[in-house]
Amino acid sequence: MAREFYPLLMFASLFLLLAFGVPIAFSLAAVAIVFAYFLWGAGALNLVVSAAWGSMNNFVIIAVPLFIYMAYILQKTNVVEDLYKAFYKWSGGLRGGLAVATVVVGAILGAVSGVVAAGVIGLGLIGLPQMLKHGYNRNMSLGCVMSAGTLGQLIPPSTNMVLYGCVTGVSIGGLFAGGLSAGVLLAVLYIGYVLLRGLLDPSFAPALPPDERATMREKLAALRNVFLPGLLIVIVLGSILMGMATPTEAAAFGAFGAMIIAFFKKRLTWEIVYSSCFETISVSAMVGWMMIGASAFGSVFSGLGGNTLVANLAMSMPGGPNMVFVVAALFIFFLGMFLEPGAIIFLAVPILAPILSRLGFDPLWVGLSFNVLLQCAYMSPPFGFSLFYLQGVAPEDVSIVDIYRASVPFLALQILCIILIFLFPSIVLWLPRFVFGL
Repeated sequence: MAREFYPLLMFASLFLLLAFGVPIAFSLAAVAIVFAYFLWGAGALNLVVSAAWGSMNNFVIIAVPLFIYMAYILQKTNVVEDLYKAFYKWSGGLRGGLAVATVVVGAILGAVSGVVAAGVIGLGLIGLPQMLKHGYNRNMSLGCVMSAGTLGQLIPPSTNMVLYGCVTGVSIGGLFAGGLSAGVLLAVLYIGYVLLRGLLDPSFAPALPPDERATMREKLAALRNVFLPGLLIVIVLGSILMGMATPTEAAAFGAFGAMIIAFFKKRLTWEIVYSSCFETISVSAMVGWMMIGASAFGSVFSGLGGNTLVANLAMSMPGGPNMVFVVAALFIFFLGMFLEPGAIIFLAVPILAPILSRLGFDPLWVGLSFNVLLQCAYMSPPFGFSLFYLQGVAPEDVSIVDIYRASVPFLALQILCIILIFLFPSIVLWLPRFVFGL
């Protein structure tokens, strides 16, 4: 076989291993090691080791386990439930009000944790039963929980944005600022869709009966549950955007702040701390192995001329730079149907992002666009992670096919968001430019 086809053979081998059920991290590493050994000899394995060490020896990555720990503490101490109760008391009188509360709480959860699993599972346990109980359309209720829970992918602090910044060198603060705009835009699209459907069809998302609506006194009392999480958001996100702290330092304060909130609510126990630490280590270890495998794969792929091959194909593509971006976006979307978003960042972004930058696209805009696409990956059938997070907490009569069907309208809204960002880049770039001058 001609040497220029080896990079393509690497990808074919990778998908073959994935088809046999080998975890993505070990599939990436195995392909890299086998190709390096048989093409260059045993000495080439030093390249794999150096790539793994280089990827892990990064101070910014420490932010990932800290944000994950913060999310678990807030989830296990029922802060999610408090937030939901506070907002549905205010919006329950609207048609679609419970769904609006679900989206708003999902956005807030994204801002205090950045972990999608915590958002989808938390809203699935709390918001979904309330919507189904009050006669909301089931597909809309399922889709609303999934889409709101995945807002943590965009609204900072997002762990995937931290990983993207580590891989590409793009400013994490800039990604956070732009992600805030993109996340708010998506939340507005979700809320607009729910309210419009409720307006056109009163039975689709009915308002709460008058006797179940909260009084003004109850509404004001419920706002107390929003104060501390809101303060945590302002401090964590504000310190990053104002340049007062690095993402890692802000993550450390966020993890400590989550424990303080739990302590003042008298819900912090050693069992919660232990289980949060254990689950954080498990998730962080998975991310770490994925980084090691992807770095090894990327170094061998580049050494075989894979990056040059992809760049040449892109430069010769008809339709110019815009068509290259469309093809890259479709490729990311396709990968999202089968791979975990973190794996896509490590696997595809180091190849595609430099090419798009060479074609004149703003690297920060590319990063923000890709992160919106990665949000789609969480909800894309057949293997989107949010689909299975929700299945784990949904009622027994809800099948995976029901969840697939429920994701379609909200996937369409996510694609609409990407189109708007493509047509009007300033939607996501104005805040990074205002705050950081990027």
